Amino acid sequence: MALIIYDSAYGNTKRIAEAIAETIGAGARCIFIDDIEKVNLNDDLLIVGCPINAWHPTPKVTEFLKSLSSSQLSGVSAASFDTRIDSIFSGNAARRIASGLKKAGAIIVTAPQGFYVKATAGPLADGEIEKAKEWARSLMKVMHNTHSAVLPG
Repeated sequence: MALIIYDSAYGNTKRIAEAIAETIGAGARCIFIDDIEKVNLNDDLLIVGCPINAWHPTPKVTEFLKSLSSSQLSGVSAASFDTRIDSIFSGNAARRIASGLKKAGAIIVTAPQGFYVKATAGPLADGEIEKAKEWARSLMKVMHNTHSAVLPG
C-alpha cells in the first residue's frame, strides 16, 4: 500500500517516517535509504523524506532520485517531506524531492512538507510527531478519495 523511504543522520527523520508509517497502518513499510535496492517501488503511495543537507536533499536521496528512469514511477502517487531547522536559510529539500519524483512519472498528491528540529542534531521541535501523523492522515484521505472516485464512462 505505502512505502516510506527515508534518510536520517541523527534519527529525527527516522522518527517522522516511523510516525507516518504507524499512522497509515497495515500495509505501510518504512525503509532506510541504504536498503532501497531490496524493495519494489510499485506501491500505491510512495513517500520520500530526508534531512536538509546544504539546502538540498541528502546525497543518498539525490542519488536515488537520479537513478529513477523517466517513467519508472508512472502512475504512482507520491509525497515528500524533510526535516529542517525553522529558518529562512534552511532551504527546502522536500520540494526538490517532489520534483525528482515527478520527473520519474509520479503523481504528487500533496504539497511537500517540512518538519522542524530544534538544532542540526535535533531533537524534533515540539509537536512535530503529531504534525507528521496529521499529515499522514491527510495523505490517506487524498488516497481514499482518489481510489474511490467514480470515473465517468
